[in-house]
Amino acid sequence: MGDIFLSASVPNRRSPNFVKDADTVAITSAVTALVYLALGRKRIVWGGHPAITPMVASVAHSLDTNYNEWTKLYQSSFFLDRMPEENEQFSNIVLTAAGDDLQESLFLMRKQMFEENIFDCAIFIGGMRGVFEEYELFSSMQSDVPCYPIASTGGAAEELLSMSSSSPATSKRLSFDLDYIPLFREITNIGFDAERQRTHRDSDTSLKHGDV
Repeated sequence: MGDIFLSASVPNRRSPNFVKDADTVAITSAVTALVYLALGRKRIVWGGHPAITPMVASVAHSLDTNYNEWTKLYQSSFFLDRMPEENEQFSNIVLTAAGDDLQESLFLMRKQMFEENIFDCAIFIGGMRGVFEEYELFSSMQSDVPCYPIASTGGAAEELLSMSSSSPATSKRLSFDLDYIPLFREITNIGFDAERQRTHRDSDTSLKHGDV
């Protein structure tokens, strides 16, 4: 059973091209829905972000599961002096090497993240330039893994949809479907009969994948 790669951010004023089309409510709803659905069923892997990590932490705390076994947070050492306080809630943070500058540091983090994990799918929500960069690197390093830009959240994800290989029917849902739980059930293959497990090892014998 592979993991889910989550690439997401909330566009800000420093990226006017992305912020004008971004839907912050939809971004929050999509991230929340994915974490709620996946934890206890599939592990979520993501690169630390000051807007996204708190969302993941908030949902994780509400679930009856050992969320540290169902999440894997990567963080570049470049940000050691300015990490979100929510990072302290995760005991399994992977600190990656800092490069000479921000861009090199992010590249090193992403490369290590994609080398060390096996993914079933990648989901892109909202975002700015960094989401494009993660999409391009992920697609080159794990080319057989399907990528799903949630275009309804706006930002980079909306533009990425034209680059994805999703079918016309799936692309339509990615663009207009705001009922994220059923959408994510379909693209992550987490069936209605998939019971939430407290620990990751429990899932080896108990997790079922039903039709969606």
